[in-house]
Amino acid sequence: MDQYIGKLLDNRYEILERVGTGGMATVYKAKCHRLNRLVAVKILKSDLAESPDFRRRFQDESHAVAMLSHPNIVSVYDVSRGDPEYIVMEMIDGITLKQYMERRGQLNWREALHFITQIMKGLSHAHSRGIVHRDIKPQNIMVLRDGSVKVTDFGIACLSDAGQTLTQEALGSGHYISPEQAKGNRADARSDIYSSGIVLYEMLTNRLPFEGDSAVSVAIQHLSSVPLAPRDINKEVPSALELICMKAMANDIESRYPTAEAMLADLEEFRKNPDVSLPFTLEDIKPEEVDEPTMYFKREDLAASEPHGASHTPHTSRGEYIEAEYEEYEPRGGGWKKALIAVLLILAAAGVVFGLWRIIDASFDTSDVVTTFEVPSVIGMTVEEARAHKDVKDVFEIEEVGFKSSSEYPAGQIVEQDPIGGKMKKSDFVIRVYVSAGVNSGVMIDVTGEEYRTGRIMIENLDLALTVEEETRVHSDYFEAGEIISTTPAAGEVVMEGQTVSILISLGPEVKPVTVPTFVGLPWETVQAQLDTLKLKYGAVTEEYDSEYAAGIVIEQSIEGTTTVDEGTSIDFVISLGSLDDVVIPSPGDETPETPADSGTADGTGEAVEP
Repeated sequence: MDQYIGKLLDNRYEILERVGTGGMATVYKAKCHRLNRLVAVKILKSDLAESPDFRRRFQDESHAVAMLSHPNIVSVYDVSRGDPEYIVMEMIDGITLKQYMERRGQLNWREALHFITQIMKGLSHAHSRGIVHRDIKPQNIMVLRDGSVKVTDFGIACLSDAGQTLTQEALGSGHYISPEQAKGNRADARSDIYSSGIVLYEMLTNRLPFEGDSAVSVAIQHLSSVPLAPRDINKEVPSALELICMKAMANDIESRYPTAEAMLADLEEFRKNPDVSLPFTLEDIKPEEVDEPTMYFKREDLAASEPHGASHTPHTSRGEYIEAEYEEYEPRGGGWKKALIAVLLILAAAGVVFGLWRIIDASFDTSDVVTTFEVPSVIGMTVEEARAHKDVKDVFEIEEVGFKSSSEYPAGQIVEQDPIGGKMKKSDFVIRVYVSAGVNSGVMIDVTGEEYRTGRIMIENLDLALTVEEETRVHSDYFEAGEIISTTPAAGEVVMEGQTVSILISLGPEVKPVTVPTFVGLPWETVQAQLDTLKLKYGAVTEEYDSEYAAGIVIEQSIEGTTTVDEGTSIDFVISLGSLDDVVIPSPGDETPETPADSGTADGTGEAVEP
């Protein structure tokens, strides 16, 4: 059992469940009892809380995000630096962009444009406040139900004017890291633009620009390689959007967009006209080819390297150098000197690569915990037995992910674990396990959107003796009152006989109070528009002559202005027909009375009648 589940932090935030785990912290769903709302609480991992460096980074994140307020950046509500240290953020109802791409596959370019524009708007705001994210990747972008996105996880963000050191700066995720970060150099706003370019590239092509067996090999490609252009992989990508993507991903930091606003400007021009001609080409973005650098060697060093019996280079004073470019160097003493220079060049290159590998390898290991533990195998145990195992209880945490059918293991025994037994771990000591559902099991059906009683009957008809319970009722803008929002287990997951199924039910859209404006004196068309904005309705509408107000102007409303009502309330209106004096009333002599259709005489006999 997680130590924080059920705990009340600062007598305010009740921890309900764990929703995710990152490199530095664990995120929980919680309830704020003071404001009666659901929030996300991000708690620094206990093993990292002992490290001053990680505490500093965690505090930097809270300081960084607290400075930001933008629709495309996750909001921070509260920060605590006690024990434990935590950040309270808005609870986001959505999935990561990575999960979205995994479900959808290759996105069409319009979707990619929609997402990257919002990402850049969020980054533009952060950069304007002096905050560089430094870890932009699809896993740190949340996609909400309405299609909007929010940039999250400023865990390694920094102030752009803050001091930085090499050991702290070669951070970020390998596939999305900028070349300057891979080198351990200072990161600025253009580093975020580079990572955003890779996110756009992945959305357009459904692949990453660089792949490798290790983070080091990927990082080296960022330093020296140019990826395939998106249109070489997906012909549907417009050429202008390809140019924007490749400019954002330029290896040379000076060739990239200087600011997020500059990239946004090109994205907006492209949105207005997909055939727009941009003022640069792919050739302008490619890195310049640099000739082999001139190498310098001391004469005495070369002489000392000559084999016995060979002709020697004339003596030269200490400190005098021979300038020799490899392609042009012609030694007088024979071909062995050319070979020696080649060997020296190879050794120098190998030294550079090895040094770079050491820097990047050290920077990617952000953990201060150096103790390594072997993951024990818990296959065949029950969850309780696994947690009590001698190699588990003091080091690892068992997290029960779900159930899987198994004819090999009886119900209740662990059938699968991640990571597998025997793997060595230095951090993230969580073993996620699936428990056998036995042979008498089934798959949960999808009852989302069904009326509660109908959905309950559908679940009970699975003939698995499932216990159905109402989890809670919450407001929803997407489901009507009484409809099912979700189930636990979710649709498609394995359910075992006798298992309890919890149902989340909608209360319908949350009704909010609205202050009624004074509509008298406004044109009826304007009043209708304001009613739509305020989510109010109009009821009976009548018309009257009025000498004060022109035709079409509201002269009465059934609910007075400044009155507070609920959304959806109806208001009756009276609209002016204009002044009665303006109406022309015909005189009696202007119009001939109609003769009754059934007779041409007053008495209907066809003969004149004496008066």
